[in-house]
Amino acid sequence: MPETPTYRIGDRILFGAAYYPEYEPVERVDEDFRLMREAGFSLIRVGESVWSTWEPRDGEFELEWLAPVLDTAHEHGISVVLGTPTYAVPPWLMIKHPEIAAEEKTGVRVNWGARQETDTSHPVFREYAERIIRKVVGRYADHPAVVGFQVDNEPGHQVPHNAHVFAGFKAWLLEQYGDVEAINDAWNLTHWAHRMTDIDQLWIPDGNHVPQYDLAWRRYQATLTTEYIAWQVGIVREFASDDQFVTTCIDPMRAAVDDRAIGRASDLVAANQYLATQSELAAETAGEYAFPPSGSWAPFFVADRTWAIGQSPFMVTETNATSIGFPWFNYPAYDGQWRQVAWAMIARGARAIEYWHWHTMHGSWETYWGGILPHSFQPGRVYEQIAALGREIRDAGPAVEGIVPDARVGLLFSMPTRWAFEFHPPLQDPTAPAEKQGPKDAASYERIVYRFYGGLSRAGHQVRVMHAADAELADPVALAAELPVLVVPALYLVSDELVARLREYAAAGGHLVLSIRSLYADEIGRPRLDVQPAGIAAEAGVRYDEFSNLLAPVPVSGQLSGEAEGLIEGLESHGAEVIAGYEHPHFGRWAAATTHPHGEGRISYLGSLPSLELAESLGRWLAADAPEHPWASQLVPGRVTVHGAVNGAGERLWFVHNWGFESQTVTPPMPVTDLEGVAHGTIELGPWDVRVLKESAGATG
Repeated sequence: MPETPTYRIGDRILFGAAYYPEYEPVERVDEDFRLMREAGFSLIRVGESVWSTWEPRDGEFELEWLAPVLDTAHEHGISVVLGTPTYAVPPWLMIKHPEIAAEEKTGVRVNWGARQETDTSHPVFREYAERIIRKVVGRYADHPAVVGFQVDNEPGHQVPHNAHVFAGFKAWLLEQYGDVEAINDAWNLTHWAHRMTDIDQLWIPDGNHVPQYDLAWRRYQATLTTEYIAWQVGIVREFASDDQFVTTCIDPMRAAVDDRAIGRASDLVAANQYLATQSELAAETAGEYAFPPSGSWAPFFVADRTWAIGQSPFMVTETNATSIGFPWFNYPAYDGQWRQVAWAMIARGARAIEYWHWHTMHGSWETYWGGILPHSFQPGRVYEQIAALGREIRDAGPAVEGIVPDARVGLLFSMPTRWAFEFHPPLQDPTAPAEKQGPKDAASYERIVYRFYGGLSRAGHQVRVMHAADAELADPVALAAELPVLVVPALYLVSDELVARLREYAAAGGHLVLSIRSLYADEIGRPRLDVQPAGIAAEAGVRYDEFSNLLAPVPVSGQLSGEAEGLIEGLESHGAEVIAGYEHPHFGRWAAATTHPHGEGRISYLGSLPSLELAESLGRWLAADAPEHPWASQLVPGRVTVHGAVNGAGERLWFVHNWGFESQTVTPPMPVTDLEGVAHGTIELGPWDVRVLKESAGATG
């Protein structure tokens, strides 16, 4: 097995921000770095947004403006990640080569004037992009401050319909299927007379109504994004030393991104994680994943989703500095919330926390997407809060390095299912007026997954999110031992191999929990011909063939309580124990939730989208098969959370949060000290407070 590379950043927790002195209307580099040093900064990101500064005219390069910034960073002991500026092209290039613009519809170019308007697979764009990458990286790769590189920025924004992309798609389809007849059969193109005799008869995607076509189109677009990032990584690697990493900042919600694949194309996983703050980070909110994610479990979820990309520690390359939006969308955090979020992310495996960005812009679209410093540049409340946090993380040192987060409950996630549900979702838009045929909810998959995660979190579980593709490769016996409960919400697309792994997981002693639309279709989106849930109905002791959307929530009672929302499946028990039912004159004929032994374990099924109350109730019911949280008696649903982890030295840490204005008192169930070695018999948590504790059998007061 090859050795894990040792990067120049070591194992420390990095802390800092994106820094853009080129945007500042005054010269203040020395003052900026003085303030950064006092705030405990160890990392900045530079250079990724200004291609037109690096190359103001075609072939005319100005590369020296960044040198004083890197020199000053090095003098202050602050490491630098250098970005490649390919996500925002200069005006001269778009004027000279308008053909590089992505087409949002066939023949309809994305208007230039924002960013990421480009078809990144276009050969002309690649020619110019490679030239600027080589110039910038070649100039600064040897600078002692540069510890790594970020290629591009939040890739996968466009789904280009350009002619050469469509031609590549057709060739890719033939590679995947072999011939046109196989495509006809796989996509059921007999319907509506769509059968083809030649691949050039494939219609353009603009008006497509075939879900299997759309899923293939999205998969192909994601492969283009992954190839694009791998291409950039390869160029940068020609200049980078072995101890410099190369990454990209992933936004998993981009339309053409397979985050798992991109993570494997990079040296380190890095992602941007923005969150709702103020009262939306509190216990009282129902929590939704729509941007920005809300609920007290939000920072844990976005971190666990990022851990899932590589099943490894990761960098947070952007998160809230102040406001994350525009003049009508400004909600800077309450005192303490920066600490809460940062330590939550670290508890779940983050090894870097970077804010976007250092100073608030003095013009442009992002004028009110706030930085650590305001428009006046005068340090205020935000700087003071973040600076105190930076010093706290710095002083924690090795105690919080090499963290592996605890988890005894797994949750499967599938990017292909997300794509399938964006085209053909099972739910209506919850924000629209109730009607028989409301607008579709293209975010159905995220809403379902996030609802289950929120319920599990409120029930006190620490969750390991996994991509379904990784579960397919896992040893089911080892997986059942590591994660005795595996929750599978709305996993619509599954291979025969994954269905077999899930059966084997339960047979090996795991508790498999399925929900609506799980296992319904194969990998390309064809509904399976088996009784639903396909491939596992007999083992689960349940079946259904009817489902109904809901115009209003339906109460659920029994061993579980809460409400069914959005969709109900007509579950019929065929040997399974019914643990909950619907309080409704029609839907009451069906089971709301069932459970059934299988081998050494069991398979349970929840036949609706649960309300948060019902999801939490399910999480509490599952506690019988997941070891009780050591702090169970001290947890307050949605208010006091405790997350455990083991650091690189093998020491157990506990991250104790209070998500509200009301102070809380908790009594640790084992001897603990703070990171300075002071023992604590009780912990007083102030408003929006967090404590990092170390378990210590020999702790004394």
